[in-house]
Amino acid sequence: MILAIPSPLGVALGIATAAAYGVTAAAASSFSRSSTQWLLVLAWLLHALALAAGLVGGTPRFGFAPAISVTAWLVLTVYAIESSLYPQLKVRRTLAVLGAAAVLLAVLFPGTPLHVSASPWLPLHLALGIASYGLFGAAVVHAWLMTRAEKQIRLAAESQGGVPLLTMERLTFRFVTAGFVLLSATLLAGLLFSETLYGNSVRGWKWDHKTIFSVLAWVTFAILLTGRARFGWRGRTARRVLYAGSALLLLAYVGSRFVLEVVLSRASP
Repeated sequence: MILAIPSPLGVALGIATAAAYGVTAAAASSFSRSSTQWLLVLAWLLHALALAAGLVGGTPRFGFAPAISVTAWLVLTVYAIESSLYPQLKVRRTLAVLGAAAVLLAVLFPGTPLHVSASPWLPLHLALGIASYGLFGAAVVHAWLMTRAEKQIRLAAESQGGVPLLTMERLTFRFVTAGFVLLSATLLAGLLFSETLYGNSVRGWKWDHKTIFSVLAWVTFAILLTGRARFGWRGRTARRVLYAGSALLLLAYVGSRFVLEVVLSRASP
């Protein structure tokens, strides 16, 4: 699921997925909620097929764009589950636009081949990290929805029909907590099993940009959860810390791989 192959099948599925997301975004304002929901489900399924196409033949590849694509798919998966519980969520158009952009980016930048000497456990290690990306991505979407709802309340633009702010806040911190657990597991695996994952030449953490930004993100999220538990952080303060931690986490893998693959045009060591 987390590997991308630059095959004709993968390209065709990617373009079809982006088109489905585009139709969903365009139809969000004119179609009924039920119709738009089914269009988004279709795009989500095509997205899953595009990701699964990476498992068919060839050398496994991974990179910043596939990571973004999987993250977007995970966020949409979370929304699909939540929308059945909270049908008041109004974020279909935004998620469809983000999904289309993520898929097209993965088509243009399919990543670089994984080393043949890499451990078979490396995909699991990457999956843990990308899963944490998805959970923090869902938390960021919920935080943005809270900001939008607060503005609408101040402007008296929407008096009813939305998810209560306290419910949205609880959901946001549940995603932050789950993402923090997975991020901790990812960092711990990298520390304890680095030789198994990356080869005998690597012992412990390799203090490169990826590791530094990952640790900084972990510290930021730890501060956020501690501030929430000890000092009752909420609202704008909590969202700012969440955005800061998410930006650091984005720079950790996606940012470092973007520099390697696009700016420097070489594979990650």
